[in-house]
Amino acid sequence: RRVPSAMSNPYAHITESLDPQKPAHKFFNLTKLGDPRYERLPFSIRVLLESAVRNCDEFLVKKEDVERILSWKETQTQTVEVPFRPARVILQDFTGVPAVVDFAAMRDAVKKLDGDPEKINPVCPADLVIDHSIQVDFSRKYVLFLLIVRIFMFLSQCLCMPLCCELHAVMPLKNQELEFERNKERFQFLKWGSKAFQNTRIIPPGSGIVHQVNLEYLARVVFQQDGYYYPDSLVGTDSHTTMIDGLGVLGWGVGGIEAEAVMLGQPISMVLPEVIGYKVQGTPSKYITSTDIVLTVTKHLRQVGVVGKFVEFFGPGVAQLSIADRATIANMCPEYGATAAFFPVDHVSMHYLQQTGREAEKLGYIAQYLKAVGMFRDYSDESQDPDFTKVVELDLSTVVPCCSGPKRPQDKVAVSEMKQDFQTCLGAKQGFKGFQVPPENHDVTIPFQHNGRDYSLSHGSVVIAAITSCTNTSNPSVMLGAGLLAKKAVECGLSVKPYIKTSLSPGSGVVTYYLRESGVMRYLADLGFEVVGYGCMTCIGNSGPLPESVVEAITQGDLVAAGVLSGNRNFEGRVHPNTHANYLASPPLVIAYALAGTVRIDFEKEPIAVNAKGKEVFLHDIWPTREEIQAVERQFVIPAMFKEVYEKVEVGEPRWNSLSAPSEKLYTWDPKSTYIKSPPFFEGLTRELQEPKSIVDAYVLLNLGDSVTTDHISPAGNIARNSPAARYLNSCGLTPREFNSYGSRRGNDAVMARGTFANIRLFNKFLNKQAPRTIYLPTGETMDVYDAAEKYQQAGHSLLVLAGKEYGSGSSRDWAAKGPFLLGIKAVLAESYERIHRSNLVGMGIIPLEYLPGDTADGLGLTGQERYTVVIPPQLTPRMLVDIKLDTGKTFQARMRFDTDVELAYFHHGGILNYMIRKMTEK
Repeated sequence: RRVPSAMSNPYAHITESLDPQKPAHKFFNLTKLGDPRYERLPFSIRVLLESAVRNCDEFLVKKEDVERILSWKETQTQTVEVPFRPARVILQDFTGVPAVVDFAAMRDAVKKLDGDPEKINPVCPADLVIDHSIQVDFSRKYVLFLLIVRIFMFLSQCLCMPLCCELHAVMPLKNQELEFERNKERFQFLKWGSKAFQNTRIIPPGSGIVHQVNLEYLARVVFQQDGYYYPDSLVGTDSHTTMIDGLGVLGWGVGGIEAEAVMLGQPISMVLPEVIGYKVQGTPSKYITSTDIVLTVTKHLRQVGVVGKFVEFFGPGVAQLSIADRATIANMCPEYGATAAFFPVDHVSMHYLQQTGREAEKLGYIAQYLKAVGMFRDYSDESQDPDFTKVVELDLSTVVPCCSGPKRPQDKVAVSEMKQDFQTCLGAKQGFKGFQVPPENHDVTIPFQHNGRDYSLSHGSVVIAAITSCTNTSNPSVMLGAGLLAKKAVECGLSVKPYIKTSLSPGSGVVTYYLRESGVMRYLADLGFEVVGYGCMTCIGNSGPLPESVVEAITQGDLVAAGVLSGNRNFEGRVHPNTHANYLASPPLVIAYALAGTVRIDFEKEPIAVNAKGKEVFLHDIWPTREEIQAVERQFVIPAMFKEVYEKVEVGEPRWNSLSAPSEKLYTWDPKSTYIKSPPFFEGLTRELQEPKSIVDAYVLLNLGDSVTTDHISPAGNIARNSPAARYLNSCGLTPREFNSYGSRRGNDAVMARGTFANIRLFNKFLNKQAPRTIYLPTGETMDVYDAAEKYQQAGHSLLVLAGKEYGSGSSRDWAAKGPFLLGIKAVLAESYERIHRSNLVGMGIIPLEYLPGDTADGLGLTGQERYTVVIPPQLTPRMLVDIKLDTGKTFQARMRFDTDVELAYFHHGGILNYMIRKMTEK
């Protein structure tokens, strides 16, 4: 139940009816608390407060918790723990499959302990959107075939629709056919889960990207449930869940194992965050896109330092930002490190809800409720500005066109500086902004043939150009901007070289609808940006293969080839193994760099191309203004589109509907399956707790540096043919063509354990180079990380990992904690952690240790060759210091990053899932 009974809730006296005509529908009127502190709270903290008041039962949520939240301003210098019960949970399929696998395995474990397995069942509503499985297999190569077909049909006078319409119909279908062929077993398992577990809804493949579907369709903004109105809020198993904050719905990403606990009715135990007020002022230039604004904000907030904090936007400039603009900014929240990036609901939010087809009745009670509880914002009214921990400002007039890269989202580069910046990166030392290419090789050119024609590649050549990802495909302004730029480019006689892998993967069918209706889709198709499917695709690494001749040229010249995408992640090895440089850019800029064929261009001084007539065409000749884009958007982005597209979601996709799935409450595991396997997490689990023990004489498996991402720890892309995971799949009788991706195999622990630290761009200080390998210290042998870990485990040795700053940044990938657990890693010692990954480590019973301020591995003289004993005392407290003793005789202290009493409870139980199983089997 979402609301405690009136008998148990000490705040029942502040409930009242929102509408006198509907007395049964009530709400907790926070203004009746009669507390002046409420009016000074940031709007995001008011959402936490409402949840605490509504769920106060003096057990999971207490009156003291309400008081702590009300005292938010006074407790800024303290570590204050509070519970939070979100209204719902959202998942995507890469993270959803392992969650459902865990639920199925937990049911088995509960049964073995003589409990009721059906107690393992979501009590909190959960939506799972299948969006990460589709790959760009068919793109421009397939267009040639379609073009021949079209010509034949034209000659036969049978043509009844333009080529672009054929492409929209056929291209996604071809990719989706392969998606179902590869993932049929996974999809059947998810369909079983939707039947076996209550409160679970599956949004089928082909519907769009989880965060865009959430924004356009799933978001309630205000819930009307169990007889109460209350704010919509959520946690999700994807770090970009924060995108929903742009609509005034408080949400953020958590690890899959933490989300499972929420689904089972447990509140999140969180440290009451600082809230950074981000004041937006000024007016952007007419040539600026929302992507330029978000990349500017990302770099700015990285510099400010907002890790683990809320960011709340305010100021007169916010009113100029559409909900799509706000959502784009909020989407990138993980890239600047904040927990949430909140835009309170205002009249622009209400217009968006109307535009996206929400019912009039809902619009009425949403505005009425939020105004009644003081959560409706007027950005022009400074008297509404709450207290913040700190205020920083951005003048929109200072924003310039920019990209981000070549290896991290926070490394903003002005478009005017791209050529020089890339040149500098070529020769710079290997790192986030360096490739260490010898000077004599900077201008190397490699000739190759493609489809019978001669071309050449050099450093900086663009080989992938993808309009993809939730960040930008949710935003009509940049998508229509790309379409208008494509139109002007085609009219100027420009084209994209055929070997460049171009693609357009919209976040929902609505995008295709308005691109087609506005007349720009055919121009996008002419440049190679055909719709290839609806899903995350290139941004998650599902970019599909490059032409073999292109790969051979890149390999022959050891070239730093480039990918340009409108996504939110460009970490090494993520987009494609052959694109060493990857830049995030707005959709119009993606097309611009595709037309140029290189990132080594200064658009202000050099033409983007020369057309067939010999005329130089510059980027400013074809770049649309904000006014042009807004005019088209006002005309063609209408409510009827959203209603028509999302009515089909309710009906379901034909292939999905035809899938058969078992109906039993306990899952029957297939021992021959290479996709779905019962995990070993609960083997030997007893009702009785085991006392935590010190880690004695552990070896270091890996010695890592700064900004090691979850992509490095648990890659999501293709499975390399020479990897331990490939050898396992070969032993199961599979051929390389059947391997699929690591992301698709997250339901099989045998693959995922072998894929842990398998990223080809992992830099291990033991080897002093990039490789998914390490040194087995007892013998000095170099081997794959999994093979070394297996040898350590067979010898009975514990393991730990040394790391630098921001360990575990990137996606909220639970397998980045599950994998190390299966490798026998007992602890990680790092300078700092990404928030979600630290909680995932806690959830798996791995100890996150943090160097004391000023300490580093180098400063302490640690080589990783030592053996480490971590002394765990019998009585533990949050964030306590522990002694670490080396076999060299050296001793130092580190902080144990169990931040709350609840996290310590999880550790005592051996992880959050064990804790939940024991709770479910209590007599």
